[in-house]
Amino acid sequence: MLGGTAAASALAGCGGDGEGGRATARESPQAAPPGQPSSSASAAPGSSRSSSGPRALYLGTYTSAEGGGKGVGVASYDPVSGRITGRGTITGVQDPSYLAVHPDGGTLYAVDERERGAVTAVRLSDEKVLGSRPTGGAHTCHLSVHPGGRWLLSADYGSGSVAVHPIDASGALGERTDKVTHRRPAPRSGQQGPHAHQFITAPDGGHVLAVDFGTDTVYSYRLDERAGTLTEVAQAHTRAGAGPRHLTFHPGGRYAYLADEADDTVAVCAYEPWSGRLTIGRPQSTGAKADTNYPAQLAVTPDGAYAFLANRGDNTLARYAVEADGARLRLLGTVPVEGDFPRQIALSPDGGLLFAANQRSGTVSVFLVDGTDGELRLAGEPFASPVAVCALPL
Repeated sequence: MLGGTAAASALAGCGGDGEGGRATARESPQAAPPGQPSSSASAAPGSSRSSSGPRALYLGTYTSAEGGGKGVGVASYDPVSGRITGRGTITGVQDPSYLAVHPDGGTLYAVDERERGAVTAVRLSDEKVLGSRPTGGAHTCHLSVHPGGRWLLSADYGSGSVAVHPIDASGALGERTDKVTHRRPAPRSGQQGPHAHQFITAPDGGHVLAVDFGTDTVYSYRLDERAGTLTEVAQAHTRAGAGPRHLTFHPGGRYAYLADEADDTVAVCAYEPWSGRLTIGRPQSTGAKADTNYPAQLAVTPDGAYAFLANRGDNTLARYAVEADGARLRLLGTVPVEGDFPRQIALSPDGGLLFAANQRSGTVSVFLVDGTDGELRLAGEPFASPVAVCALPL
């Protein structure tokens, strides 16, 4: 039960410095685009989804990009049809390119992907920005909440560092308790330094893993849950030039799946909960047919039966059957994402819907997931969202 909870929390993710004092402003709600299915649409065959009213959806963007958003997008979605309805924007957060939510559902966390990296907390009951804290690194690109709810983990792409911040009872962030820069092994030729791309908690809860694109390495740390400090316990190395980007655990906790951005592959990894050691398997196909493709992120259904991969460049979603209790991925094929450059994907909590944030087309595509065979069926026209780089369904 602990492993399942930890995995769910780790996968639930997707303003300047200074504390509090910044009330948020809500932009005018945007209407849902035409052509989306009505909320009375039937569920996909084999799906266990049932209507329970609209659910919250938060959208990450780049506020500094041309045509970008003004903050964190606020929307809702119908859990049966997948229809998205825009609700407004939480302003006061700069370049919130990745989002995560506290296990109690009360606080949203966003990266500030800027030269001076930071992380920001937003109380969801009234959408008040609780303040930002510097990570001590550059271009913070990923964050996640430890399952215990007391620590925020973040990764800085520009500086190749990872950081830990305490979370108080209100959901607000305290000053950084630890920061580690990846200096060993040396970054590969042409990388000009390490590039930490992800920092998550393993299903055992005691180990946290950092994926570094520049050093072709996944680092395993033990997190001291009292002090918020990190102790490295293991390193797992991909083949040279693979460029690992994102790691996604199987619900069973003994296997994980690694998306390698630079060489357009995925790999099944064995994981030892007692040691935190990861063993990376052989590279496998992403199913992409385009000359240039950058796999971004994998998502695994809650029952562990299927996995999906976002292919940027090929602009598809690869479908895999998960076999041998998580030890094997079998490529089933790909489907068009109906957008350009799917930067991030996420499943709804029940696994019945898959959301794809398409950066270059500024859209979020929603797919109905058939639980019997892993088929994906587009749920109406993609939803317009400026420079969409993260979709977080709650």
